[in-house]
Parts: sequence; C-alpha cells; structure tokens
Amino acid sequence: MTVSTSIRQLVEERAGNRCEYCLSHQEYILGRLQVDHIIPRSKGGTDDVSNLCLACELCNQYKWTQTDSIDLQSNQRVMIFNPRAQHWEEHFSWSDDGTKIIGLTSCGRATVHALRLNNKLAIIVRRNWVQAGWHPPGLSRLDDRNE
Repeated sequence: MTVSTSIRQLVEERAGNRCEYCLSHQEYILGRLQVDHIIPRSKGGTDDVSNLCLACELCNQYKWTQTDSIDLQSNQRVMIFNPRAQHWEEHFSWSDDGTKIIGLTSCGRATVHALRLNNKLAIIVRRNWVQAGWHPPGLSRLDDRNE
C-alpha cells in the first residue's frame, strides 16, 4: 500500500516509531517500519487511519491477512490484537529477562502464536538489546496511542 507522507507521519507518531505488535523501535531494526492494515482490505478493511498501524517487517509478514488465530491454552479461535482498539499492556507483558513477549489474555496468546513474536531470531536480537540497555521499552507513552 502506498500512503501519503502525512498519513505515514501520523501513524509513526501515534505508534512512537515502534512496531505496534512487538514494540521494536525504528532505530533498532534494519528495515523501515511498515504501515499495516489491521483489518486487511481483502477482509473489508479500509485505508482510514483508524485501521492502520505501524508494524515491523516480520510482524507484518507473519500477520499477512490474519485477523484471528488459535489461543493454544484454550484451543479457541480468537481475534488477534488490534492496536487501535486495545492496549498492549493489557494483553502482553515481557518475560523477566526482557526477551520474550508473554500473552496475558486469549487475544495476547493468539497474537504471540500468529505473529511468531517469540521466534528464535527475535529472542536473540532482544537479548542483545537488553544487554545494550535498549530493551524492554517503557509502556507509559503507549497509553496515548489510541487518541
């Protein structure tokens, strides 16, 4: 999707220049964060800013057109995390060592599973970020993302 500079800037600012799924910051990843349709256009989603979020390439790739996934704890299919309608810290937390994203709710667990948020590479990279003092991110400024 091609987005205007003004829309991209709005989405970036609202997200604090972080992937809204794994919270990776633009400064720490090799590719440019991508504007993602939370509800894909193929499933009736629109280009309205209320349906757009910022995603790293891996999260965007794994999410693709998914809007739901299996919560492996309950074996139920549930909607995955929606950054415009939900707060990250209500559905996820960081492991004690800061390298893994823990799903706190069925939505959180399904999102961790669907987007492979704890894939081997992500854990290795986060471990390096923790050692550098860059990770995990503070969540206090994420409260304003839905405004």
